[in-house]
Amino acid sequence: MALPDTRPADGGAGSPPAPPRSRPSWAVLAMMILVILFVLVPFFFWHGTWFGRPLSEDEIGRYLADATHPRKTQHALTQIGERILRGDPAVRRWYPAVQALADHQLPELRGMAAWVMGQDNQSPDFHTTLIRMLADLDPMVRRNAALSLVRFADAAGRPELIHMLRPYQLAAPGTGRLQPRLKLNDVVNPGTLLARIARAGNEVFEVRSPLPGTLEAWLAAENEEVQAGQPILRLAPAPEQVWEALRALHLVGEEEDLADVERYSRTVSGMPERIQQQAARTAARIRSRLKSVN
Repeated sequence: MALPDTRPADGGAGSPPAPPRSRPSWAVLAMMILVILFVLVPFFFWHGTWFGRPLSEDEIGRYLADATHPRKTQHALTQIGERILRGDPAVRRWYPAVQALADHQLPELRGMAAWVMGQDNQSPDFHTTLIRMLADLDPMVRRNAALSLVRFADAAGRPELIHMLRPYQLAAPGTGRLQPRLKLNDVVNPGTLLARIARAGNEVFEVRSPLPGTLEAWLAAENEEVQAGQPILRLAPAPEQVWEALRALHLVGEEEDLADVERYSRTVSGMPERIQQQAARTAARIRSRLKSVN
């Protein structure tokens, strides 16, 4: 029996062999490497700066001792605060380092140290340090200290809590022509550039916000010659600052605070409804305390 003819119908010698696979060109490889880098580099940066990443004891010690890298120090402080809240007694070994940051040159580290010290309201050393921090030159540091003192049932920071409910005026750091950088109702954060003060000879003073809030008013006109120490703008408080102050005054507020508190029980521009509700609760609690005393 003859075998079937397996030659192609066109009588050729069969299908041509598949061409060899070409290797990726250097351009393709370079593009792949760039794609990988664009994915991995941000990830490693995020992982390295994410405050939720657990730190070893050695890392916490190094980050607290070397405050030249503020974000690393803040990372360590965040985890110390979390460990205090979990009731970890071993965290007390870092208390002296936390207290030392109360005198650091960077206000953001002083302010965060004040927050951490408020997490352990049984530490007399923390209590003493927080009282001293009420005299800090930076308003955010003073406010964090005042809020933390409330956890110690200490109303020493009550005047600062009231300031958190009021507009904040900024003064010119030097004499010169005012050059505003923002417009009314712009939201600002600590460090936001608000204006420049231009002097003769190309010397310029920068005016940066020490607080979060909203630009409520310019108190001097553009290009007006202002004097050092002259008020030049006013910031309305940020909702979160008002919220924290109202919660603290719920515990330590007094009769003379009612006018500031009750202003927020009515509609205030830029304030959410929860602010009104908390203001009403705080005012009611202050009045309740007054009745119990009388």
